[in-house]
Amino acid sequence: MSFAIRLILMLVLTVCCLTDGTAAAATRKKKFPGGKCFIYRFTLKDKQGTSFSLDRPQRFLSRESIERRKRQNLPLDTTDLPVSPQYIRQLQTYDTEILGTSKWNNTVLVRTADTTKIARLAGLPFVSSAKCVWTAPDSVEAIMMPPKVHHKFNPWDSVKTSYHANGDEQIGIHNGQRLHDMGYKGKGKTIAVLDGGFLNADKLPAFRHTRVLGSKDFVYPLSPSIYYVGEHGTKVLSAMAANCPAVFVGSAPEASYWLLRCEETQTEQEVEEDYWAMAAEFADSVGVDIINSSLGYSTYDDVCSSHERWQLDGHTALISHTASMLAQKGIILVNSAGNDGMRSWKKLTFPADADNCITVGAVSPQRIIAPFSAVGPTQDGRVKPDVMSVGSEATVLSARGTLIHEMGTSFAAPTLCGLIACLWQALPDKTATEIMELIRSTGDNHQHPDNIQGHGVPDVWQAFMIGQLTSKNQEQ
Repeated sequence: MSFAIRLILMLVLTVCCLTDGTAAAATRKKKFPGGKCFIYRFTLKDKQGTSFSLDRPQRFLSRESIERRKRQNLPLDTTDLPVSPQYIRQLQTYDTEILGTSKWNNTVLVRTADTTKIARLAGLPFVSSAKCVWTAPDSVEAIMMPPKVHHKFNPWDSVKTSYHANGDEQIGIHNGQRLHDMGYKGKGKTIAVLDGGFLNADKLPAFRHTRVLGSKDFVYPLSPSIYYVGEHGTKVLSAMAANCPAVFVGSAPEASYWLLRCEETQTEQEVEEDYWAMAAEFADSVGVDIINSSLGYSTYDDVCSSHERWQLDGHTALISHTASMLAQKGIILVNSAGNDGMRSWKKLTFPADADNCITVGAVSPQRIIAPFSAVGPTQDGRVKPDVMSVGSEATVLSARGTLIHEMGTSFAAPTLCGLIACLWQALPDKTATEIMELIRSTGDNHQHPDNIQGHGVPDVWQAFMIGQLTSKNQEQ
C-alpha cells in the first residue's frame, strides 16, 4: 500500500473518530430542565413576625443539637431563630419559588424566570438587598448510569498482617492506630459530609456497616439521588467510613454520618455558598458534632462574582461568615485548604479562611509538603493552614469500589476529620474549641507555625494523653 493511500485512510479514520467523539459528547449534553431562570439571594433586615422563640428551641432544633450546646455551655442567640415565615410568604409569588433559607445569614434564595419581579420584591420594607447568585446554563451534562460496583477486592489488595492495611500510612502518620487499638473509632460521634454527591456509596461493600443517619440535597435542581452523582464525595467518605479490615479501614469506621449534597458540579456560581450555608445549618439542626468539607471556592464562571484575596478574612464571603459561626454552635469544621498552591491564586479557598476551624493542607506519607497545597495567611494575619495530613497521595475508594490513590487536600481533610471524631469520643468532656486546640498543639511544627504547613502534622495519640492530663488537673 502506497504512502499516499495510507495517509488518506488515516485521515478518514481520524475524521470518523472525531465525528464519533463529537456525537458522543453531544448525546451527553441536554437542555437545562425548566428553561432559563435565575436565583437571587435576598438579605433581610430582621426576623420580626416570627412565632419561634429562644425559650422553645425544640421547635427548630433537634434534641441532639440542644444537648451538644448544653454540654459545651453555649447559649442560643437570635441567629438560631428561623427566617421569619411572614417574610418568606411575601417573597413567594406566582412567579417565584423559594429554594431555601439561611437563618444565620438571614437570607432567602428565590428562583424566578421573570427578573422584572425582582425589583418589586427588593423594594419590600424588610429586604436589605437582592443579588443574582445563579443563572441557568443553556445545557448541562446528562446524568449517566452509575458505574458497576466491584463487590470483591483484588487478592493483592489484602494485607492480612495489618488491620488498616491500605489505610495504614495515612492513619499512622497521626498515630491514629493507637486510638483505634483502644476502641476509639468514632462511635457516638456524628459527622456531616458536605460534598457534590456520593456516587454508589449505597452499594459499596466497604460501607455495608457504615451508620448513615440520613442524606439531603440542597442543590437546584435536585438530583435523582445523592447516590447517582458525584464520585468525589464517595472518595472523601471512604477515607473516614470504609471498614474492610486487612484491606482498607478509614479513620472513623464507627462514627455516624449525614451525607449532604451542596456542591453543584455543572457550573461554578456564587449560589454554591448559599447551598453550603444551608447544609451547615441543617447539620447543626440535626445535632452533628463535626463537619467535613472538602470544598473551596474562589473563581466563578461570572468573573464579576469571583472573590479577591483581600476577602480572605473569615467573614466577608458568605460561606466563610457561616463557617466562622460553627464553633459558636459547638461544631468542629474540618475544611480542605484548597489545591491552588501551584496556580496563580496560590492562597486558601473559601471557607478555609474561617475563624476557629481546622484547615487542612496536604503532605506525602513521608511528610513532604505537596506543592499544590494552598497557603496562607488569612487577610487578617491568622496562620493558615492549621495542620497537615496525607493528601499526596491518599488511598481512597472509587465509585466502582476499587482502591485508588488520589492527590488533593480534599483527601487530607477527611482522614484527619475522622481521627478528630475518635479523639473527641475519647475525651467527651472537651469542647469543640478545646479539641481543635489539642490538634494544633500536637503538630510537628507547633513551635514555629507558618503559612505553608501551619502547625504541621498533628499526633492524635499525644493529643489524647495531654487531654486526659488536663481533664484530671481540672477535676483536682
